Order: sequence, then C-alpha cells, then structure tokens
Amino acid sequence: MFKKTLIAAAAAMMSVAAQAADPYKVMVPMGADEDGAMAYLVNFDTGAKVDSVLVADGMATFSGTMDEPYVARIIVDGQRYAQFIVEPGSVAYDANRRKAFGSPLNDAYNEITDSAMVMANEFRSIAEADTTARQAVYDRYDRFITAKMEANLDNPIGYTLFIQKAYDFDPAELEAYILAHPELGNYQRVTKLVEMNRRKASTGEGARYTDFDVRGQKLSDYVGRDGKWLLVDFWASWCGPCRRQMPVLKDLAAKYADKLNVLGVAVWDEAADTRRAIQEEGITWDCIIDAGTEPTDLYGISGIPCIMLISPDGVIVSRDKQGDDLRAAVAAALSQE
Repeated sequence: MFKKTLIAAAAAMMSVAAQAADPYKVMVPMGADEDGAMAYLVNFDTGAKVDSVLVADGMATFSGTMDEPYVARIIVDGQRYAQFIVEPGSVAYDANRRKAFGSPLNDAYNEITDSAMVMANEFRSIAEADTTARQAVYDRYDRFITAKMEANLDNPIGYTLFIQKAYDFDPAELEAYILAHPELGNYQRVTKLVEMNRRKASTGEGARYTDFDVRGQKLSDYVGRDGKWLLVDFWASWCGPCRRQMPVLKDLAAKYADKLNVLGVAVWDEAADTRRAIQEEGITWDCIIDAGTEPTDLYGISGIPCIMLISPDGVIVSRDKQGDDLRAAVAAALSQE
C-alpha cells in the first residue's frame, strides 16, 4: 500500500512538473544555402546548447518546453545568426530587421531599441562642434536606457540592457551596482564580467605584464627582446576594427624599427582563418596563432583589438588605444629613451 502511494505521489509530481514547463516555438529564416546545416539554439548567458535542428527550406525551427525565459543565440557553422528572447509561445525572427517578434518580452525590447535608435539618430544629426547639444541627447539616452534596465531586472530585457551598459562601468562601480541589485549575480556572464574587470584593473597601465603560454610560445619570449619595446596586438581575422588597425601597426613598426617589436596574438579565431588573414594583410611580425581565450581572460579583454605597449623591463605603459591615440602613446613612450 505504501509503495503504491509513493508511486502515485511520484507520478503526480511528474505531472505537475510537466505542466510547469511552457511550450515555445522559434522560427529563424536562414536562406536556401544553409539547407542541411545544423543550427544550434544556445543559451546566451551560459553558452549551453539547448537544442539543435537541421535547416530545411531555408528555415531553422525550434520547439520544446521551457521553465523560464532566457536570451538565446542561433549559431550555424560557428556563425551567429540571431539573438532574441526565448519565452512561451511563438517567436518569429526577421532577418532583415534583425529582430524577433510575436512574444511579449521581444516586442517590449523592440520598443526600447526603436526609441533608443531615434535618440541615436538625433545625436548623429547634431554637428560635432555642438558638444552641449550632443551631450544633452546622450544624457537623455542614458537616463532612458537606465530606467528601462532597472524596470526589467527581473527578466531578460533588464539583463540584456545591463550587459550592454556594464562596459561603461569601472570595476568598482560595476561591483557596487551588482551588490545593490543581487538578482544580476545569478547570471554567469555578469559573474565573469566582474572577474574580467578585476583582471583588467590589475593589468592596466603601470602594471607588469602577465605571462601566458600557447603551446610553447610565451609572451615572455618577446618582452624585452633585443632591448626593445613590444607592441602586442590581440586580434582576430573576422574582426573588422582589428584589421583596420593593421596599417597603423605597420607604420609604427617601420618608424620605430630600431626600438620597437610588434607581436600579434590571434584570439577567438580559427588557425586557418588567422593564417589566411596574415597573408591578406601582409603581416610580417611574429604572431601567436590559435591563442583561444586564455590571454583575453588573463588580461580581462572583453573586446578586440586590444593593443598594449610593454616596456623593455616588462611594464605596460599603454593599453586599449587605437589610431592616432596609439601613435601618440608610442611616440611619447619611445621619446623618453
């Protein structure tokens, strides 16, 4: 009798659990060229693959049940196709507008981004010389995003806006904000962002460099070589801004050839793609290939290119500068010799 009661109770609990999971359906257009490819529905925060389907008739269609809404990405052959919120009901993705529609959270997020775009366009329409007017629009935009973020911290909209805004915080501000809003601490990306900011702060200008080893190639093998300064470029073949910095690096390498070495560190990239980009860009300096995420984790690098100038005795004297700012930093440092 007891055994039957226990089995009945277990069955009832399973029934309740099944009812608690809500059904969802996601439809993402891919194009006929992707037919037969495997598409993955990935949790943006954890990186976990939630589901996979074969693209058919130019469409990736995912369906199943879920416990709570989350931000997701669609990835095909390593390429990111879409980002949106998975929630109960049907979600349709518009590839042209790069937005998801048909569900409450996605529609609400679209309203926020549409309003933000209006302000962004207003900002761009103001002459650069009119700094007062531009600052007023930016302040209004910042207040708007902050208000929407804080009104939605209990759902994926707030999380998405926070991730976008978090890069404006310095490490102390970020940790203080999370302490005041502990619900954010439940997200893996937020926890990682805090750690990355701490590492960025500890490897900033004035700090000694941190060594790393990529299959026997160490940063320490290059720091101080021949008594020269070292310009380290963390980059990837797919990164447009990275490749736009190559002419700057070439100019600096040529101008200061007697005092400066350049080292590329290819991160977040496939080795074959890196080698092809090296040929395309005509890169002649040494490059550590297929470095993955270890160097960027060590230095708290959340975006590339990240370019560092390291003195012959191993001190980081410049970080995160590009273009004319980088040229000026190198010139100032090397003129002291």
